[in-house]
Amino acid sequence: MGRGKVDLKRIENPTSRHVTFSKRRNGILKKAFELSILCDAEVCLLVFSATGKAYQFASHDTDRTIARYRREVGLLGSNDQYCRTMEFWRNEIEELERTIATTETGLKHLCGEDISTLGMKELKQLERQLKTGVERIRSKKRRIITEHINLLKRKHRALQEGNTRLQKRLQELRDASIGTGILDPNPCNAFQQRVVDDGILH
Repeated sequence: MGRGKVDLKRIENPTSRHVTFSKRRNGILKKAFELSILCDAEVCLLVFSATGKAYQFASHDTDRTIARYRREVGLLGSNDQYCRTMEFWRNEIEELERTIATTETGLKHLCGEDISTLGMKELKQLERQLKTGVERIRSKKRRIITEHINLLKRKHRALQEGNTRLQKRLQELRDASIGTGILDPNPCNAFQQRVVDDGILH
């Protein structure tokens, strides 16, 4: 015999109502589980009994599924957005604090501080980092010294060239004095005057 049609109305008998609730609750939870497995669906089922007891099934994280549902139906209010914003910045602050702590610890290790807890692997890695840093510093120092030496060499060449020109000019003045037969009692004064006249010194 087939099952008779059940009238959809509240069952007045408390015992029958409780038995029916237990059977149908288990049945709907089972169906929700099967739906999530067979169809790869994200299912979240919440059931509250007449006495306020809660029963649930969730194929994924319940909070995530509820949040997704609220987004889908547009139920994100200003308070929810505020909470999400606060949570975002709280996570950002925690991440920055962790980064700062890690960086400070690394700097202490590079200075040779707080290394008592480091193992051989960490010490070798720290040693490699220090060697690399020293090599970079030395390379930078060599570049600076080389540039400074090259600058001094250029200045030295310029002074030598200037000195050669002045000596040549002095010799020309001496030759000219001898050629004219006029000898200045103080050749240096004559040379200085010619240099000023020629615009060599300012």
